[in-house]
Amino acid sequence: MAKNKLTGSLHTVLLSTTMMGVKRNYARIKDDIKNEANRGNQFVEIHLSQLFQQVFHRHSRDEADRIMIAGTKQTTPALTKVSSAPVKPWLFSRFFMLLSFSFLLLTILYLGFGSDKAIPGMMVVGSLVVPFSILIMFFEMNVYRNISLMQVNTTMLVGGVASLLLTMVLYDVIPSGNGVSLGSALLVGFIEETAKTIIIVIFINRFKLNYILNGILIGAAIGAGFAIFETAGYSNEFGLSTILLRSWQAIGTHTIWAAIIGAAVILGKQRYHHFTLHDALTNAHFLSYYLVAILLHAMWDWQFPVWWVNEFYLLKYLLIVVGWVIIFWLIDAGLREVRTLQGQQIRKRLK
Repeated sequence: MAKNKLTGSLHTVLLSTTMMGVKRNYARIKDDIKNEANRGNQFVEIHLSQLFQQVFHRHSRDEADRIMIAGTKQTTPALTKVSSAPVKPWLFSRFFMLLSFSFLLLTILYLGFGSDKAIPGMMVVGSLVVPFSILIMFFEMNVYRNISLMQVNTTMLVGGVASLLLTMVLYDVIPSGNGVSLGSALLVGFIEETAKTIIIVIFINRFKLNYILNGILIGAAIGAGFAIFETAGYSNEFGLSTILLRSWQAIGTHTIWAAIIGAAVILGKQRYHHFTLHDALTNAHFLSYYLVAILLHAMWDWQFPVWWVNEFYLLKYLLIVVGWVIIFWLIDAGLREVRTLQGQQIRKRLK
């Protein structure tokens, strides 16, 4: 009985997110289009073996090039040609292997030849491996192909630094404590996620983006930049061993937290309008996901009062799973949004 209630609650959350994405686009959406978006809208099962099956297939350089040149005027497809099928990213794994191999070579240079000149490279490349690979995965998942790699890199670099600067400003204004107790961890989560949210809003408004998958990508770019620069800074302060610890943890931290907020910004704004302070304060869907990101961050930083939970990173493993489940919900909502938008265009042509 409890399991059925939980499944029902999860289905309600997903259905609400999906239909909200539809309703925000059309004030008077027709019932037949609404039914199309809602058809087969059961709880989404996550089949990782299918999602990542292309990772293990051989791909040509031309296939990689076609992905990398997305987002220009010549390569952005019309809405009718955008695919709403579940995407199967693979290029991100090549970036992961490339960066990992580069880090390995730098490590050999440092340990085998005692070259201190390899240390800056190890800090930079080691900080890039996981966040940048996840970012490329979201770039592949943006089926609209309306954001270029240049925009993504600009957002990651400028947005990442800007969010760190704004975080420092907020830390000066809001005393946050040591970040270990639950209250202090909540304040740290609020400060850092709010700083990223402000920068995410600026970039989404600047690029005039309107789709859920766009929001996920832009949020991930800013979160990845934040994570990369923060990890490099910690590595410089606490030593190279910090890179290994923070690299695997980056699977479930700033990049996906910011991606959740990026989707929330899109969900919270009126179509073809900028996201405003009024939207931030009044839209329940934005506020819900924004608070979820803060809570995930706070729980990550909190020192759970049971030593073996912290020692074996059990809470962090749980938070990684929860974060990615939310990401997949939002991706599913984004793909359903494509079908709804295409359905309206078809109805217009048939009139």
